[in-house]
Amino acid sequence: MNFIIKLFISSIIVFALSYFLPGVQVTNIMAALWVALVLGLLNTFLKPVLVLLTIPVTLFTLGLFLLVINAIIVLICDYFIPEFKVDGFLTALFFSILLSLSQSILNKIFVSDK
Repeated sequence: MNFIIKLFISSIIVFALSYFLPGVQVTNIMAALWVALVLGLLNTFLKPVLVLLTIPVTLFTLGLFLLVINAIIVLICDYFIPEFKVDGFLTALFFSILLSLSQSILNKIFVSDK
């Protein structure tokens, strides 16, 4: 049940960010749901591989390179979902930062730890 709540929260955040962040377009709420699902899958399967491959750079930048990895994952999601458009790398970076912060806050409020 927590997975469904987290997916719903993520899709609402993605849809809301498309209105407030210039350079991010989501056509409808179903596309936002697909974006949330694909981002979750990419974060589950691809992100650990990218983190493992970039450990030296991540250590050298004191972990800030993880933001770059998050932006790359958003751009990969943009490639796979036609209804989701991100204009460039900086937009993807801001989108990923705002999405992560919003998810963290809302998941603390609405998702139980049990």
